[in-house]
Amino acid sequence: MEARIRFSAARFLTMWPLGLITPVQDPTPFSIFSPEEWPGSLDRAQAAGYTVVELAITDPSKLNFHELAESLRARNLKVAAFTTGQAAAKEGFSLSSPIKKVRERAITRILDHAQLAQNLDAVVIIGLLRGRDGELSLLRESLEECAKAYPLVRFALEPLNHYESTLINKVSEALEIVEQIGAQNLGVLFDTFHANIEEHCIQKAVMACGDRLFHVHLADSNRWIPGFGHFPFPELWEALEKVRYRGALVLECLPRPSPEHLLSAAEVKRRVGLC
Repeated sequence: MEARIRFSAARFLTMWPLGLITPVQDPTPFSIFSPEEWPGSLDRAQAAGYTVVELAITDPSKLNFHELAESLRARNLKVAAFTTGQAAAKEGFSLSSPIKKVRERAITRILDHAQLAQNLDAVVIIGLLRGRDGELSLLRESLEECAKAYPLVRFALEPLNHYESTLINKVSEALEIVEQIGAQNLGVLFDTFHANIEEHCIQKAVMACGDRLFHVHLADSNRWIPGFGHFPFPELWEALEKVRYRGALVLECLPRPSPEHLLSAAEVKRRVGLC
């Protein structure tokens, strides 16, 4: 269902660059691109009208940073964020694991992402790498260690719906952890799909984040491409304006009903009332 209400504050739209997820090492269901041909994926993202990308990287230590940086520069694309969850699925890493060695490996992997992010001024996402279940106190300790190690890098804790994790399902729970740690570089990622399941009021959840809102993921209520479900996107735009959000909007959605709908940033904006 296409959004019928148009966002009135058009002057703010340039502040919210729109981007796609681009896998570099392993595939992800939230991208139409193949990791084997990621430089070509950057070409397609740029041609489609996107100005930022979120890179899905499993192991930054195996990445050629100079090749990546040059590929981005040549296409005038910026990295908005690094998604880290592939290491959880592929290698079993968890920031909240009661097994110390597992937890330490997860922290090391996040810090590898942070080093990359620091060079590219990008956000490091803490999603599934926090663990599907685990100990909240251990997660808190892990996040604190990461935030202290790279004070200039922003880490975004993503509330996930309760079907995917028992830890941090609501924005209020993420903010509680953020406040307990007290690091200025630790904030929240707001994902519309998860919020549609867990939050009673989208606008209140966004407003509660305030300046701790570091990153935004877009998907419709059915996790399809925005505009093909019933998520109230105009309410989201109003809330983002109110908190003066100046980060990116990245599409983390299943490429349905057709991948072709993702190959035009203008079409995505039109469907959700951003133009």
